[in-house]
Amino acid sequence: MKKYLIYLLVLVSFVASIIFVNNNHELYDRTIVQVTDVTESDKSEVKDQNDNEDYMVTQQITARILNGADKGETMEIENQYSGSQSIHFRLKEGTEFFLANDGESVGTIKRDKYLLFVAWLFVLVLLWVGRKQGAWSVVSLAVNAVILSVALDIYIRNSDNSLLIICGISIILFTILSLIMASGWNEKTLTAIIATLIATFASLLIAYLALLVTDEQGLRYEEMSFLTRNPHLIFMGGLLIGSLGAVMDVAITMASSMFELFDKNNKIKISTLRQSGLEIGKDIMGTMTNILFFAYVSGTIPALLLYFMNAMPLGFTLSMNLSLELARALAGGIGIVITIPITLYISIFFIKRKQARQ
Repeated sequence: MKKYLIYLLVLVSFVASIIFVNNNHELYDRTIVQVTDVTESDKSEVKDQNDNEDYMVTQQITARILNGADKGETMEIENQYSGSQSIHFRLKEGTEFFLANDGESVGTIKRDKYLLFVAWLFVLVLLWVGRKQGAWSVVSLAVNAVILSVALDIYIRNSDNSLLIICGISIILFTILSLIMASGWNEKTLTAIIATLIATFASLLIAYLALLVTDEQGLRYEEMSFLTRNPHLIFMGGLLIGSLGAVMDVAITMASSMFELFDKNNKIKISTLRQSGLEIGKDIMGTMTNILFFAYVSGTIPALLLYFMNAMPLGFTLSMNLSLELARALAGGIGIVITIPITLYISIFFIKRKQARQ
């Protein structure tokens, strides 16, 4: 009965949120309009000095105003979009968008209903696969997002505060809350928390010493120049948070495996447990470092394409776009590798205590 009530609650929440987000136009200050008719004309080819081709299309839009004092009235707008649609969008009948500040041209697409649908899809998959743990994962993700938002807001409002200290406090909260919500409060979770914090701060220290010895040669901070804050501290804060996810994953995987081996056989020898832990660590080490590498490098693909399409030299393009990402991937990789022995020996410490109690 309880299970069906939970299903019903999820279904009602899903339907209610979809209905709400499709009828929330009055909550926005900006004018929202919906396209009712579209006519296209004047398609023209364009080419830049590097022979990159694109095209521009002009649309005559008839749209209905959905909020504000002019709600219900119709208006005529001209819209131009490019083939890439990176800035200007192709409008279709039924599309809702915000008017620009001039009140006469197209601003941005109203995407909250699409974002909500994808968010619900993510939540439903988590609940379907993870059940109760999936629900706690959703809560954990939401809590971490709030903590990160508050932490960055504190830094923005108080530039004298060190971003490293703010990020350090944040990752302690991230680690404790995420692991307790995912696995409950027990020795396995405590092992993962201790190992994650030690490995994360140790990897940061190693990265700091490496940057100190090399005088940060080869790192390009140009992308941070517009922040008017110390780019070195921002980079180190990013290193701290960036490596946390992978380190936490390795720590809880290792701890779970070690305690599961002990639970299956309480009389298992510590030497056998240690050897099994090392083999498990070797198996996950390669995949996790690759995940970290691809996660960082994938974010630079648009910038790499932009540089190459504008005939930038290979060396300049790679150094401008990959130096910081590779440094982050290497620091995270170090964190992953040192997490394995740290988790292994902390697990053995707690398992020895359990064996002594028995």
